[in-house]
Amino acid sequence: MTRGLEPTEEYDGSIRVRLLDDETGTTEIACSSYEHAIEHVKDNQSSVTAAKIVDSDGTVVFTSADMDIDDWESIWRREKRRQSVHVEAYDCPYDNVSCFADDLCVQCQIDKVRDGY
Repeated sequence: MTRGLEPTEEYDGSIRVRLLDDETGTTEIACSSYEHAIEHVKDNQSSVTAAKIVDSDGTVVFTSADMDIDDWESIWRREKRRQSVHVEAYDCPYDNVSCFADDLCVQCQIDKVRDGY
């Protein structure tokens, strides 16, 4: 049995947590989602000098020196909810209600690959 909703966004480890310690140096942890990155920061923030979350583009999106992780998580969740309400209009030729421009259904993905060749 699952506990509530599971994350719908999964990444290939391109989200990273950097733990900076004055004594031991820098440790980098690959994470499969922002939720996992937040957990790593919460678990380690008291034992390191600074903790950072780095997105897939290499942009630092969180630094513990600038903000508390709980505050950042609250803002991140609110923004994620806000963005999920405003979805780019996309008319699926297969009338699949769960097909969006940035998250195509399987048939549209196949069409996109086929048309690309």
